[in-house]
Amino acid sequence: MVALVTGAAGGIGAAIVRVLAEDGIPVAALDRDAEALRTVVDKQTADGLLVTAFPADVGSSAEIESTVDGVERRLGPIDRLVNAAGVLRLGRAVTLSDDDWVTTFAVNVTGVFYVSRAVVRRMVPRRAGSVVTIASNAAHTARMDMSAYAASKAAVTMFTKSLGLEVAAYGIRCNVVAPGSTETPMLSSLWGADDGPRSSIEGNLDSYRTGIPLRKIAKPSDIADAVAFLLSEKAGHITLQHLTVDGGATLGA
Repeated sequence: MVALVTGAAGGIGAAIVRVLAEDGIPVAALDRDAEALRTVVDKQTADGLLVTAFPADVGSSAEIESTVDGVERRLGPIDRLVNAAGVLRLGRAVTLSDDDWVTTFAVNVTGVFYVSRAVVRRMVPRRAGSVVTIASNAAHTARMDMSAYAASKAAVTMFTKSLGLEVAAYGIRCNVVAPGSTETPMLSSLWGADDGPRSSIEGNLDSYRTGIPLRKIAKPSDIADAVAFLLSEKAGHITLQHLTVDGGATLGA
């Protein structure tokens, strides 16, 4: 029983690694930022958790194939995969650069494809496994200045569900967790100098954001707990589903 988590050096990714490792699951923590990944892994191993760092770029097919092979040789068969790596490039659609668009899709979409393909093709002959992809509530609710990000998250939502349909006969489940505003550096990058969390909680009618009905921003552990549930046998009859964790910000859409 081994879990692979991409984007493991990020706020949500690190929280997912921790909650899985606290359940006694050996975790392969993957991120392209080797220094940040080492910091996260050192802290978690110091707490007695079974976490191993695997620096790798999800945007490289060859690197991912080699890394997944290395994980299985060192730790054992992967039966849980979490696609949590992601980037955010902001800007109006008509002013986004080519690099903004290409980089967003290279990480948020192509990276999910490369990692899922490498892991799931190994799950198929074992006839077991569970995959969770971290998308966003922006995948199904339009957001200003987030066209590339929203489009990428919509793409991986449907990729994950389609993959789940194809491999359901092998006992492999594929689901999506769609966070809203979560306490991470990615969220704080959206705030101005004077508004901070209040802008996310209260919303902004000028940009058609309704705010958060629960009146709080999610903690990374809120997202991690949802992921851990969908990976677990408690969700053993749940596949092709999409769980939004946003405090009601998208009004149940």
